[in-house]
Amino acid sequence: MSEKTTETLISEKLKELFGPLPFGVSSFSLIRDRLIDCRAKSRIPENAARVISVAFPYYLGKEYYVNSNISMYAVPADYHRIAGDIIKNAAALLRERFPDYQFEPFIDNSPVPEVFAASCAGLGVIGKNGLLINETYGSFCFLGEIITDFPLTPGRDAPTSCIDCGECARQCPSGVLRGECFEKDKCLSDISQKKSELDENEKEMLVDSGCAWGCDVCQKVCPMNEHAAVSPIREFYDTAQPVFRAGDSVEDRAFAWRGDKVINRNIGLLNSQNSEK
Repeated sequence: MSEKTTETLISEKLKELFGPLPFGVSSFSLIRDRLIDCRAKSRIPENAARVISVAFPYYLGKEYYVNSNISMYAVPADYHRIAGDIIKNAAALLRERFPDYQFEPFIDNSPVPEVFAASCAGLGVIGKNGLLINETYGSFCFLGEIITDFPLTPGRDAPTSCIDCGECARQCPSGVLRGECFEKDKCLSDISQKKSELDENEKEMLVDSGCAWGCDVCQKVCPMNEHAAVSPIREFYDTAQPVFRAGDSVEDRAFAWRGDKVINRNIGLLNSQNSEK
C-alpha cells in the first residue's frame, strides 16, 4: 500500500467518522514548543507528526436560550463526555483500521493549544477573545484533537485573526478585552467560576449579567457569529437544560467539575437581586 493510498484512505475515514463536523490537519512541529504541561501530555505519540483538529458546534438556535441563566456552552450535558465519546471512538476506529499508526485523542484537558492548532488546520480564525471562529458555526464550538504519527497533508501553516472590529472589547463587561493582554482571572466567565469570595464589583457584574455560570457577551456581539449555523450534534439538543435552579443536580453538566457550591452561590446572588426588584 503506497503512502498516497494510505493518506487517501485515512482522509476518507475521517470524513466518514466526523461527517458534518469541521476538521483539519496541522503539523505537530507548529505546536511542539507551545505544548501545555498537563498529565495528558504523556500520551502524545513518540513520533507525533500531525494534529487532527475537530470542532464540535454547540449553538442550538435562539429558542433554546429563552430565559436561560447559564452560558450557552453549558446548556447541553457535559461536552467533555459527548464530544469526548465522539473523538475517542474515532481514534479507536482509526487505530483498528490502520494498526501501523498511532491515533491519540484529546479534548479540553489537552496538552495541545487547541485554538492555535485548529486555526493552523484551517478550521477558522482567532478572535480577540481568544476563541476560534469557524466560518460556518462561528465561535460556538468545542475543540478536540487526535495526534497521529502518520504524515497527513496539513492545512495552512499559520493561524489567522478575526476582522478586528473591536466590538467584543467594547461590550466586555469586565473590560478585560480592552487591555494589552488577556488576564483570564478578570474575565466574567472566570469570575463566575471562582471558589473564593467574590468582591462587590464582581458580584455586581455577575448580577448585571443575569448569568450564573460563564459569560457569552463577546460571542453574542461578534458580527462573525451573526449567521452561525446550528449544531449537527443531536445529543446537545436532547440534553439541553437552559435554566439551572438552586438544588438541581450538577451531574453530567459542563460545570460539574466545580461542584454545586459555586453555581448555587451565583444563583443565590441573582435571586436576591430579583427579589429586591
